[in-house]
Amino acid sequence: MRRLSLLFVLVLVAGCGSAADSGAPRVVATTTQLADMARNVAPGAHVTSILTPNTDPHEYEVRPRDVKALAKADVVLRSGGEADAWLGDALDAAGVDQNEVVDVGAAVDPYHGDPHWWQDPVRALAAAGVIGRAIPGADPGPYMLRLQALDRGVRACLAVVPENRRRMVTSHDALGYYARRYEIEVLGTVIPARSTAAQPSAGEVAQLVSTIRRAGVRAIFAESAVNPKVEQAIAREAGAHVGPELWADALGPPGSSGATYIGSIEANTRSLVEGFTGRRVDCEFPGA
Repeated sequence: MRRLSLLFVLVLVAGCGSAADSGAPRVVATTTQLADMARNVAPGAHVTSILTPNTDPHEYEVRPRDVKALAKADVVLRSGGEADAWLGDALDAAGVDQNEVVDVGAAVDPYHGDPHWWQDPVRALAAAGVIGRAIPGADPGPYMLRLQALDRGVRACLAVVPENRRRMVTSHDALGYYARRYEIEVLGTVIPARSTAAQPSAGEVAQLVSTIRRAGVRAIFAESAVNPKVEQAIAREAGAHVGPELWADALGPPGSSGATYIGSIEANTRSLVEGFTGRRVDCEFPGA
């Protein structure tokens, strides 16, 4: 990542002045998922998300506005790992002590360095508790009940899929937590890494095509923030099709099925069931 010009940013922050203090905690969250959780846990807080909808966190470069927000924050929430590895430089530029940052990802038992913990609603439940303790005046209880209902709803929806059809191929290794939670086999990924910055080799693509054919996979799932051209080519070669897009690294824009964290998990579940079975299933998510 290109390093920010510290002198430029400090001058910019010094000249921006401070907004009228409404008394509401000013919270900065690194990812869209974390920001949405914070808004639900602390509705009275002023929450700023550094990443925006459909942004790839693995290729993000910090903007001056991000540093301005960090400099004025009462609470900084980081998602952890590769999802916000760029945060360190921004904190230094904003004059924020990294010891004052709440590393939510580290607190929810990450799996072997995988930063996509939010794909497991149970870890999101733990994250809501961490966020609630970090933001003054927060009340995580109602949102935690919704997350528990979400977990039950996902499991019930996937119950219509036979075990031998719960086989998934996605753009990159971003849904491992979801797959482990709901007993789905990840056969492979188009990008053989947890970061979208990597690129598959010709040999890796050929091996994936062979795996898809042998397993009889019907659908490859592209992600909302990734150009699906490679997925489409692999699907044609393997005799499969590209299923509905998944919300993986970032939430979607307002009005989309992935505009909220809970909405994104519901939408992903419906898309996966449709891809696994070849038919639309109207899953119910009561209470979520």
